[in-house]
Amino acid sequence: MPDEQMAGPGSAPAPPGGAPGASAVPPVTPRPLDPIDRSIMRLLQADGRASIRSVAEQVHVSRANAYARINRLIDDGVIRGFTARVNHERAGQGASAYITLKIVQNSWRTVREQLRELPGAAHIALVSGDFDVLLLVHTPDNRTLRELVLTRLQAIPEVLSTRTLLVFEETDLLDAGPGPGPVGGSAAISEE
Repeated sequence: MPDEQMAGPGSAPAPPGGAPGASAVPPVTPRPLDPIDRSIMRLLQADGRASIRSVAEQVHVSRANAYARINRLIDDGVIRGFTARVNHERAGQGASAYITLKIVQNSWRTVREQLRELPGAAHIALVSGDFDVLLLVHTPDNRTLRELVLTRLQAIPEVLSTRTLLVFEETDLLDAGPGPGPVGGSAAISEE
C-alpha cells in the first residue's frame, strides 16, 4: 500500500503558547473523547512518527478508523501538531530554568509577545498565585541564562520582578510511553 501522510490543519507544530490572538477566540466546548481516542493520543505523544498501521494495531481498530479518528482529533484542535522532543543538554542547551515573573496588571498580552521573542523560551504560562507568569527557558550555559534574566527580562518595562529556579534534572513523563522506538516525532504520520 502506498505511503500516506497526514496533512492539513494542525499538521505543523503549534507555536508556543498557541496562535497569536488565540485568546480572542471564544472557548469551545470540549468534544468527549472515548478510550480509543485517549489511547491514540498517548501513542502519538510517545511517538509522533508512529504509522497509522501501528496505531491501529495497538488500539485494535482498522487503519481507516484510526486514520479518521486522528484526522478528527486534528480537525477538532485536540491534537495541535506533531513535534520532536529534544534533549536540550545534547542540543547544546545545558542550562534550563523556570523563571517566575510579576508583571504590571493587564499587561499579559504585551509581555507574552516579548517573552516569545526571547532566545531559548520554551514555555510561557499565565498563572495564579504569588507571581503572574511562569517561563521555561533553555540556554547554552549559566552565563547566557544570567544575561537573559538581567539584560533581556528585566529590561521589559512591564516586568516588576523575577525569580529564577535552576533546573538540575528533568524527567520527561512522555518518554515512558508504550513500546520501544525513538523518542520524538515529525509533522507527519505515515501509513505503512
